[in-house]
Amino acid sequence: MAGHSKWANIKHRKGAQDKKRAKQFTRAIKEITVAVKEGGGPDPESNPALRNAISNAKGVNMPKDTIERAIKKASGADADNYETVTFEGYGPNGIAFFIECTTDNTNRTVASVRSIFSKNGGNLGTNGSLEFLFDKKGVFVIEKENIEMNLDEFELELIEGGATKFEKDDDYLTVYTEFTDFGLMSSKLETMGIEVKNSEVQRIPLNTVELEVENAKKILNLAEKFEDDDDVQNVYHNMEITDDLIDEMENE
Repeated sequence: MAGHSKWANIKHRKGAQDKKRAKQFTRAIKEITVAVKEGGGPDPESNPALRNAISNAKGVNMPKDTIERAIKKASGADADNYETVTFEGYGPNGIAFFIECTTDNTNRTVASVRSIFSKNGGNLGTNGSLEFLFDKKGVFVIEKENIEMNLDEFELELIEGGATKFEKDDDYLTVYTEFTDFGLMSSKLETMGIEVKNSEVQRIPLNTVELEVENAKKILNLAEKFEDDDDVQNVYHNMEITDDLIDEMENE
């Protein structure tokens, strides 16, 4: 799990400066739209899903007026009608993939996901066939510079909010909770006045598969192809993210 977290945080840093920024904004707007339509309306005070979506939008540096326009549009009669769909399949070397999408055209999304699998040595599976390989967890990414108290004391406070695991790198603290404690942790951090870089429910692999670096890079490239698709919100896989792989990808 640690490698996945570290690689995700590296992508956070790189993503703000490259072509991924536009995709991050698209993903954030979709999350806001779904939160407004399914989570309880346009008022973040009474809609926890929208509060979380706004926090994530701020985490990718989306301007305040863009966030407000997205909320207003999602509240109107001409709002986009999105639905959430998931896909499961295998990439090369038997690596399992779980893909979450938000789409206004399911047929288009199915065709796109199947095409990406087939063109890259993988295959689309049936829903439910691989879900058991992943565990749903709440994941909160906090920039260390936003933590004003002693880190050990801070972690003790978060254990009261349901924290079960912490991972640290130079810039970030990543906090894990059980899926059922996601709301509890969100409220705890809000009460403490902690601004979160990103918070979401993720599918964490129960066991990972380690590959040689060259084969592992192909899996990351496949994951990136999925992430570049406009309908894809999140991509999960069960490949081990090793330090050697991270070093190789950082230097490219």
